[in-house]
Amino acid sequence: MKNSTIRRVVVLGALAIIGIIGVQSYWVMKTWDLREQEFHQTVNIALRRVAEDLSELNNSVLPLKNLITQVSSNYYVVNMEDVIDAGQLEFFLYKEFEELAMNIDFEYAIFDCSSDEMVYGNYCSYSNAGEPEDLGKLPKLDQLTYYFGVKFPNRPSYLVGKMQRVFIFTIILLLSILFFIYSIFVIIRQKRLSEMQKDFINNMTHEFKTPISTIRVSSDVFLNHEKIQSDPRLYKYANIIKEQNLRLNNQVEKVLQIAKIEGDSFELQKEALDLHELINNVIRSNELKVSEKGGKLQSEFAAINSEIKADKFHVTNVIYNLLDNAIKYCKEIPEIIIRTFEENGKLQLTIEDKGIGISKEHQAKIFNKFFRVPTGNVHNVKGFGLGLFYIKRICELHHWKLNLESELDKGTKIKISF
Repeated sequence: MKNSTIRRVVVLGALAIIGIIGVQSYWVMKTWDLREQEFHQTVNIALRRVAEDLSELNNSVLPLKNLITQVSSNYYVVNMEDVIDAGQLEFFLYKEFEELAMNIDFEYAIFDCSSDEMVYGNYCSYSNAGEPEDLGKLPKLDQLTYYFGVKFPNRPSYLVGKMQRVFIFTIILLLSILFFIYSIFVIIRQKRLSEMQKDFINNMTHEFKTPISTIRVSSDVFLNHEKIQSDPRLYKYANIIKEQNLRLNNQVEKVLQIAKIEGDSFELQKEALDLHELINNVIRSNELKVSEKGGKLQSEFAAINSEIKADKFHVTNVIYNLLDNAIKYCKEIPEIIIRTFEENGKLQLTIEDKGIGISKEHQAKIFNKFFRVPTGNVHNVKGFGLGLFYIKRICELHHWKLNLESELDKGTKIKISF
């Protein structure tokens, strides 16, 4: 993933998080306000009914103005203009609150004109919870004569209980946001580790180039020396040095090619090419390998138009790697068929072998970088697991379609649709 892409993800993610938190905070506050309004309206309805019940029972008249006064957020005063009986008041308070499904603990007090004090009535609870510590502190109103006060000590917890779903969904949302933030940090950390790994591999492979070149020059000098050529044993060892040096150089080149095609500045040098000619060149360079193993390498060119527009260097490497894999992963004797044909107006290339094949469980990962089919402790075929990843990447850059068909112990067919 590119650095610019990660930056965009982080910035957009941060904006999304800020937006989500802002919207959720707004709705929590809005819901709280609505619950407070609902509580206030329900209390007013209940207390008005209580006042009406008391006036009807005592044949008294209720005041036309200032019947109910909200002194604080949880304390209400009801003006009766008549003597109030505590037993009747408590009965009607219970009755009206229950009818409105308002099961909240409350306490009440009645103003006594003779003592000019609030006479505490009772603490009425709907639960078995203990009584609050600040009970009995119900202030009086000087401008009224006959009235009672009702206080709701547990009003905040009652409102919170009414908003349980909102808080649960808010917690879930916050956990999701935390998970998203954690994922971003993991992505950034993995990106940093990936860049460190890539830099290390690039530096290491570039450092290898100098000793590899020195060994190649030295091996050529050995092979061309008369004394080495006259001694079969020394000549054999000099050849081994050159072959292994060449093999090491090829592996280093593969790593460098992968690093190059993964870079942001990589560009294909496309030109008009004859696919049949490229295939024939690759076949000629691999015929000796196949013949040494007693195998067969056949080509069937059925395509009439074999011209493609591609990067010559990389498309040659793709064909070479596919053919090399078919030779390396044979059972004993390689049997390989290279075909070209036209299908649905497109040029097709298939390379089919009768080798060891690939099991279904590994086919989905076979084009991943560094992936190699597990073989236990047996490592008959050497490599880094970069060949098929390179092939897939080059096909993607050319917008070619790559398809794999394989069956264990029966062989593999790879198809490229140009």
